[in-house]
Amino acid sequence: MSDIRVRFAPSPTGQIHIGNIRTALFTWLYARKHNGTTVLRIEDTDQERSTSEFEEIILQETDWLGLDWDEGVRAGGDYGPYRQSDRLDIYDKYIDRLIEEDKAYYCYCTDEELEQMREEAKAKGKPPKYNGRCRNLSEEERKELEAEGREPAVRFKMPTEEIKIVVNDLVHGEVEFSSEVLDDFVIVKSDGLPTYNFAVVIDDHLMEISHVIRGEDHLSNTPKQQLIYDALDWEMPEFGHLPMILGEDKSKLSKRSGEAYVYVSEYRQKGYLPEALINFLALLGWSSADDEELFTVEEIIDNFSMERVNNSPSVFDVEKLNWMNGHHIRESELDRIVDLAIPYLQEAGYIADELSDEEYNYVAQIVDVVRDSLDYVAQITDHVDIFFGELEYENKEEVIDCFQQEDVDLVLETLKDRLAVLDDYSPDSVLEEMRAILNDLPVGGRLFYHPTRYALTGKGSGPELYQVVSILGKEETINRLDKALNLV
Repeated sequence: MSDIRVRFAPSPTGQIHIGNIRTALFTWLYARKHNGTTVLRIEDTDQERSTSEFEEIILQETDWLGLDWDEGVRAGGDYGPYRQSDRLDIYDKYIDRLIEEDKAYYCYCTDEELEQMREEAKAKGKPPKYNGRCRNLSEEERKELEAEGREPAVRFKMPTEEIKIVVNDLVHGEVEFSSEVLDDFVIVKSDGLPTYNFAVVIDDHLMEISHVIRGEDHLSNTPKQQLIYDALDWEMPEFGHLPMILGEDKSKLSKRSGEAYVYVSEYRQKGYLPEALINFLALLGWSSADDEELFTVEEIIDNFSMERVNNSPSVFDVEKLNWMNGHHIRESELDRIVDLAIPYLQEAGYIADELSDEEYNYVAQIVDVVRDSLDYVAQITDHVDIFFGELEYENKEEVIDCFQQEDVDLVLETLKDRLAVLDDYSPDSVLEEMRAILNDLPVGGRLFYHPTRYALTGKGSGPELYQVVSILGKEETINRLDKALNLV
């Protein structure tokens, strides 16, 4: 392993958002490219919203994508605990240190008093910041406030004079902030729990995290974290803030963003392949040197670099994702796609819960001929009705008009007679026979194939007819031709 250590540190407060998974992916790719160590840390100090169920969802979805973690809540490791709620005594040690060194202080202000400060600042045309009321309390004043039953928070002491805080970001370059826009921010809430900006510094330092890759919505948190690093005389990790992901309407990706789903579970449930989602998400902010778009996971790792992550927002293009996923479906082993398709076919009532080997092979033939039409596996049920149950015509009037054209009866009769005596119903054999029939008949290709497709599938388009005949077999094929002939 190299000295590179990266972490993905989600909060288990809901379904995992596609933006968070993109962060996890870039973090994982960076480590794998440089033979580094990946850490999965759970930030669950929001006790009202954090649940073990949401934590399990995080583990489930990252497992599904193949993002394996070298250390973390499940893998263990030498830098644990890896769940913030198990690290509270660790944070207390550094809070005590900052207070002893006069770099932090207890604040007894109530919510109502803080709101009044904000309103007064607004009325004066100033930023609604904390006014430092508790910054220099005497020991006697502290005791009086505690006697009132007030539970203090802890605030970080900002410099009294304005300073420039410069963040050297791997994506955005040099970003400058002024301390003037910051107040004495809270690092421990009155309930005793650390805030994000404090806990994340302690955790990243003690876990020896070398690089922090996260969304650019965290860029504004970085100055506060840098000040805490400086106060504790610690070296900061390198930061890289990823561009935002926008919906097709160019707004922040949300449930209202067109056809895009926002939770990873929705893509898994629809039958998207994990490698396709990785391929797509990797290109939301990163580009390869040769502008290729279709990659295996291994190829993405080989090509990935933070230098090629751009700093402009990326648009979530569902059509492009579907194109990529369709490509990966076609490239996958057939048995894998069959196994993914079976639950959808069972739910739709096309097949039984238990399949014999013969039934499985029948389903496999169907999947093989329709998967070229799939954007995601759940669409399988839109393409297989022609292979199950009695044939229904999609538009009976249109079908009858087609059948009543001149020479259609000759086409269907000849096809029936020749296929009835055909012994080999393999795709190649059927294709050869159908070409021979067309060659022998005094009709063009359209007059042969169009009514034949209606007769065998009830639709005007679909899989190759020789494949349909091969799957249906002799008995069902002849039955369907007889049904069509009764309408001629």
